[in-house]
Amino acid sequence: MLVASRSTPIAADRTVPGLIVKIGNYPLHHGGVGAIRSLGRLGVPVYAVTEDRWTPAAASRYLREGFVWPTTGVERPEVLVEGLLRIGRRIGRPSVLLPTDDEAAVLIAEHAEQLSGTFLFPTVERELPRRLASKKGLHELCVEHGVPSPEALFPTSFEEIEEYATRARFPLVAKNREAFERRRKPAVHGTTRIGGPRELLALARGWGPAPGVILQEYLPREQAEDWIVHAYFDGRSTPLAMFTGVKVRSWPPHAGMTAHAYVVENPELADMAAQFIKQIGFCGIIDLDWRFDRRDGRYKLLDFNPRMGAQFRLFESTAGVDVVRAQHLDLTGRAVPEGEQLDGRRFVVENIDLPALLAYRRSGYTTPHAPARATGTELAWAARDDIKPFFTMLARFVRPGVRHLWQLWRSRRAAAVVE
Repeated sequence: MLVASRSTPIAADRTVPGLIVKIGNYPLHHGGVGAIRSLGRLGVPVYAVTEDRWTPAAASRYLREGFVWPTTGVERPEVLVEGLLRIGRRIGRPSVLLPTDDEAAVLIAEHAEQLSGTFLFPTVERELPRRLASKKGLHELCVEHGVPSPEALFPTSFEEIEEYATRARFPLVAKNREAFERRRKPAVHGTTRIGGPRELLALARGWGPAPGVILQEYLPREQAEDWIVHAYFDGRSTPLAMFTGVKVRSWPPHAGMTAHAYVVENPELADMAAQFIKQIGFCGIIDLDWRFDRRDGRYKLLDFNPRMGAQFRLFESTAGVDVVRAQHLDLTGRAVPEGEQLDGRRFVVENIDLPALLAYRRSGYTTPHAPARATGTELAWAARDDIKPFFTMLARFVRPGVRHLWQLWRSRRAAAVVE
């Protein structure tokens, strides 16, 4: 049975549900809520894995059913696969899988044979998502295919870090190297800016004999501009939906998830992304973070997320297509309507944009490509037709939000003392 959206001419097959899959404990995830709304507004039944029954996603009017399954990412793969299959049996019909984190994307690709009878998902080379989600794997692919990326070191011992500290150019950035390992034994809590040798060595002493980090060239925020590419590629690595945008603010500042962004046309960046995807043979949804380095005039690939990003609802075409809808349409045998991206559209994450705004006032970061005025605004949480997730977010955000700000202040103070 087909149903058309109230606001778009899209005809989706609502006999095929969607299942939002996550691994790990992050209940305040607006990307999952966005995916539930995106398909739900088309009449597609949507299910989701949730940490508990009181997450914002569980409160959405468009959610058919939430499956409470608190995972950590340290479970054995076979346990996670069996959990997904159990959920699939409860749904009772093949469903399109929509992972919201790298671990889920890697799990699906590496266990496609077991999952394929119960779920629908893009068929990609088994090891490719893990390699793309790995900072080292991505760096190697960039070098292999001539895609600009920051200079990087993948240390194997504390002694190697000690030697590197004597010649490194600071500041630099430390990131966890591998998907899943960031859940089991994170070396750093997200992207971490390191100001000098003493700070680097102080951190490295806690990384153990085999540091699971990448030490990456820092691209000065005063000389950079952050860009986003979201797209969906079919089984032939052909883009059926492609979008580009510029990031105005993120949280934590300059290193975290998008807090405020605009849709901005960038054919050069879109072509670079499409060519890279074709070369590596990926299919499915991608979320790429690029940084334009004004010093040499090049776009440098920072992160490759082989799944939808939390900010995917920034992007929608004139045909009403976003990457989640594109995947559902394609995997159910429907044509993906062509359309131009809605330039000037703005995306705001209400609970993190205010602290990000305060942090960016003195940062020196500018976004000259951002339009002076938005042509429309998409809020991450608040929606007239689905308001409960917004209030659920507020109820759960206050305490962890204050704790996060306190930890951020303490870490910055400690870094200043070390320097």
